[in-house]
Amino acid sequence: MDETAEVICEKQGQAGVITLNRPRALNALTLTMVREMHQALDAWAADPQVTRVIVQGAGEKAFCAGGDIRRLTDLLQAGERDEALAFWREEYQLNILIKRFPKPYISLIDGIVMGGGVGVSLHGSHRVAGERYLFAMPEVGIGFFPDVGATYALPRLPGQMGMYLALTGERVRRADAVMLGLATHSVDSGAIAALRKALIAGEPVDEALAKASTDPGAAPLSAERAIIDSCFSAESVAAVLQRLDEAASKGSEFAAKTAAGMRTKSPTSMCIAFEQVRRGASLDFEEAMRTEFRVVSRIGDGKDFFEGVRAVLIDKDNQPRWDPASLDAVKREIIDHHFANLGPHELETA
Repeated sequence: MDETAEVICEKQGQAGVITLNRPRALNALTLTMVREMHQALDAWAADPQVTRVIVQGAGEKAFCAGGDIRRLTDLLQAGERDEALAFWREEYQLNILIKRFPKPYISLIDGIVMGGGVGVSLHGSHRVAGERYLFAMPEVGIGFFPDVGATYALPRLPGQMGMYLALTGERVRRADAVMLGLATHSVDSGAIAALRKALIAGEPVDEALAKASTDPGAAPLSAERAIIDSCFSAESVAAVLQRLDEAASKGSEFAAKTAAGMRTKSPTSMCIAFEQVRRGASLDFEEAMRTEFRVVSRIGDGKDFFEGVRAVLIDKDNQPRWDPASLDAVKREIIDHHFANLGPHELETA
């Protein structure tokens, strides 16, 4: 086993164990990691000695904080569009493989899980949340969009919670994750090592998880469910904000804070995300991934992705200058173009 590898895929007992091994980069995904995970999962799906897969992140901070967004924007700006799209193409194909995987796929998440990290965990059969669990799909804040299967997953969360997460990029901790179904089990951080050992030893998966599970406590978002469902069921992003403003005027601090946060996000990205969630409710998983590949193939045509990465990840001034700067200046035809069929360049999902 190469401890310096970006991802370690090995058989231990009855388990195929995947360790995302870039702790200093919060285990952010690279194309090499995507390819090695895909190869291992293909082999383990057909291996009778492997009865379950365990996925974990190295270090104590993160399961996986996403893809290497800075590198991807560098590629796009350098005119290396095909190389950037190669990452997204293979990442989305890996997400499909995980969704289809025929054996228990258990993600042990005790830290940050965002973006691409959601893609390699959420679509598996079991998502275990430790005490440090922290979920977000914050892409609208960097001029991107919630991808890696969010088009399918978010519309299937309770009520309008998926639309809320897509448009706000808000962070979700363990109790809310269990309530929403983002996590299937809550396990105390100190018990995860023993759970991993039991799974590797071949203990029945559901029995091992039930034995290790604990009550995550009250879910704070439950208290805001009525406002979220009322406001985020509106017919456009602008209408969502109008409803939030009305709720704020009646005394809702949550609505006021949510509206203020949304007004800092990319107007174009919010409109794309709104459309994703609306369309995604009626799509199967493969079509949702094809939809996301259409969007990501055009995301570099605008300015907001580059500007968002500059403001948040490079200069870190957190003062992005979005173009267009307001929702009413976002053209419907631009949003529709992001979702148009790519013809011969469609994502292959077979």
